[in-house]
Amino acid sequence: MKIDATRLKFVLQGLGVGLITGVVISLFRLSIEKILQFVQGIYRQPTTLSISLLAVAMVGLALIVAALLKSEPNISGSGIPQVEGQLAGEMDFPWWSILWKKFVAGILSIGPGLFLGREGPSIQLGAAVGQGVASGLKKRGSDRRILIASGSAAGLAAAFNAPIAGTLFVLEEVYHNFSPLVWISALASALGADFISLNVFGSVPVLHLVYTRSMPVYLYWHLIVLGIVLGLMGYLYQRVLLAMPKWYAKTHIPRFLQGIVPFMLVIPMGLWMPGILGGGNGMIIGFGKVVPTLGVLLAILAARFVYSMISYGSGLPGGIFLPILSLGAVIGAVYAVFMVQVGLLPRVYVMNLIIFSMAAYFAGIGKAPFTAILLITEMVGNLTHLMPMAVLALVAYIVVDLLGGAPIYESLLRRMTVPKQIEAIHSMDRLELPIFAGSPLEGVQVRDFKWPKSTLLIGVNRGEDQIIPHGDTVIRAGDTLVVLTDASQRAAVRAKIHHLAAHLKAKEAHHEVDDHPHEPTRSH
Repeated sequence: MKIDATRLKFVLQGLGVGLITGVVISLFRLSIEKILQFVQGIYRQPTTLSISLLAVAMVGLALIVAALLKSEPNISGSGIPQVEGQLAGEMDFPWWSILWKKFVAGILSIGPGLFLGREGPSIQLGAAVGQGVASGLKKRGSDRRILIASGSAAGLAAAFNAPIAGTLFVLEEVYHNFSPLVWISALASALGADFISLNVFGSVPVLHLVYTRSMPVYLYWHLIVLGIVLGLMGYLYQRVLLAMPKWYAKTHIPRFLQGIVPFMLVIPMGLWMPGILGGGNGMIIGFGKVVPTLGVLLAILAARFVYSMISYGSGLPGGIFLPILSLGAVIGAVYAVFMVQVGLLPRVYVMNLIIFSMAAYFAGIGKAPFTAILLITEMVGNLTHLMPMAVLALVAYIVVDLLGGAPIYESLLRRMTVPKQIEAIHSMDRLELPIFAGSPLEGVQVRDFKWPKSTLLIGVNRGEDQIIPHGDTVIRAGDTLVVLTDASQRAAVRAKIHHLAAHLKAKEAHHEVDDHPHEPTRSH
């Protein structure tokens, strides 16, 4: 009997990437936690001298991070869009430069209490480890991409002690590929990283919250109302976050130096309420002990929303994953406490809605509901009563989708790649392609079609409306696609799109035949 060790080889490689990533991310997490504890101690017992020295230190840290950003711009932000672009073949980076500069800049940006998360940088750090291992093993093509994806899953797993959600997030949101080799390598890597993380931080869930009773069905109407609120707030979050670079540009501060703004503005926030600094996991755990009054919750919501935008919009190395969960928890708390005060919700279910809202808010903004549900389940440490969480996440997702919201990481990636695509088109011209009933492109998601090089889909005319397309956009009969391309290539691009569309249709038809091999093939 011949043994096929292909999958075993990928599992072992993924495990190796995960163990290395686990060490890197554990050091990353530990450094951030220690610095945050130190800074919060200064804020809790402030003196004129200590705050003055802290302000000087903040300027120094901002300048160090600015120097790192100037030398390596691709460490800015969460890093998840960069990894997504790398796995899609649209971007590539020097792994060692990304690894050490993101590590240092991430600690210096997140540790002092800025409203940034550790999970995005952890994913990019894990991807850099995977790329480094692939380079050492001389892997190319799909093998290299699988190791990068495995490192990404390991990064999230170690950041949150959530190996299953880490694996699913990479498959659902980053790689968009559920092939057996990808998921088995990613899972092995995530488990390896989580093993290291558990040994360093212990087995208590990152957001250990407990609710005493499951939510009865007669109260499920709250899930619909709260889901609509979370969806609307999620869409607002997307719009404001994507507009922040334009607002920062009005300051005329060079992009790599804009981080000095949140570094200085976080000082009054720390003096006011040091407990809400950072990504927000400490604040969420605090809700398990005592939920603040409605007025305090509204103040926290406003402060966290504004400061999260200021922090991430500056381009500092830090994520939005944990800040999104924190905002979701606060929105859920605001809703629940209000409903308790007006007598429409028993107080015992406040914690239920806080937990469920974290998953729903991320599901709406990230457009990754399965990851959101599993992530909160793992982070909270409760595997029961998934039904109400799923209902709330689905409602929030649908509201954002109806409003035209795109997956936030995909939008951030487009903001990075679209200018480069436009720059590559020498003499720009618009090409309009009508989609008739029965067209091969009818019913196809934008991300599922391989658009020709030197082209950019900039709009979809649907009746009297013009839609800004994103990966989730489904092309319908009656649409007119507006494509930006080189004027000299109009005819060739039109022919190429029709050819690729026909090929995609034939491929789908082939899969349908394979799925129903005993059904007779119909002639058209």
